[in-house]
Amino acid sequence: MHLGSILIVDDDVNLCRVLSDELTEVGYLTSYVNDADSLFLYLAEGKPADLILLDLKMPVKDGFYVLARFQKENIKRKVIVLTAYSDLKSAMESAKLGASDFISKPYDLDELIITVQRVLQQE
Repeated sequence: MHLGSILIVDDDVNLCRVLSDELTEVGYLTSYVNDADSLFLYLAEGKPADLILLDLKMPVKDGFYVLARFQKENIKRKVIVLTAYSDLKSAMESAKLGASDFISKPYDLDELIITVQRVLQQE
């Protein structure tokens, strides 16, 4: 039995692999893509994503672009922003655009897992 499906969206392939392994170990189904266009293609193909872990700083189209497009197109997804560029302004902007939570990199795995569980349980 799995706890839910998580899509990791980050341009750092190594981080995607490590995070995917860590989350798989505790019972989540994980996939990852490395840019915004791949994210939208993944969703258009109907692949599972109960939760999206989204990096803010990516080349070409960043996490703010993704969140704004979700809002504009009324795409309902649970999103946790995961970023090395954590500041109050970014956190507030992410929340305004619909992100459920905001976690700084380098992340604490226990904190991340607790946040993932909490966000997935929200209605």
